[in-house]
Amino acid sequence: MKNELITDAVLVRNYINGDESALSVLIYRHKQKIYSFIYSKVLDRDVTEDIFQDTFIKVIRTLKLKKYNEEGKFLPWVMRIAHNLVIDHFRKTNRMPKFDNSGEFSIFSVLGDGALNAEKQIIKDQVESDIRRLIQELPEDQKEVLVMRMYKDMSFKEISDATGVSINTALGRMRYALINLRKVIEKNNIILTN
Repeated sequence: MKNELITDAVLVRNYINGDESALSVLIYRHKQKIYSFIYSKVLDRDVTEDIFQDTFIKVIRTLKLKKYNEEGKFLPWVMRIAHNLVIDHFRKTNRMPKFDNSGEFSIFSVLGDGALNAEKQIIKDQVESDIRRLIQELPEDQKEVLVMRMYKDMSFKEISDATGVSINTALGRMRYALINLRKVIEKNNIILTN
């Protein structure tokens, strides 16, 4: 059976049962997505490489201890591990960005500004809630693409598959969503910088 036809769940089970090569297939299959996610947060290739390796060390340890929960999907589970290691990295370097654990996209999530004073923090929170409110006012098709891309970190290929439109249409909707958002921001005089 070709590797790409084997599901993640089967590969995980095979690895737990002693097939070491199954892990290589899983890593190869998901490397790009996990690596890109980590890099988008830390913006440093060496740090990304370290966190990527630590992520899979943790994955291996959990699988070897048979503590992996079959109900969860493999990739979201690995992404959660990577996300937590990114947070640990920022804690260690005292550059804690604001991660919004509600799963919503945070416009400030990649800013390493742990030293924000209280007033700036209030402004930041207000701007974020304003933006979330404005997104709700977008036309349904544009809002859908924006939410999938920004909040759920989906690729345009995944958005295209999920919505049943071409990648170009999904890109177009995203572009219009951003143009409309910009117009609404200007109309409401929302200042995104402090």
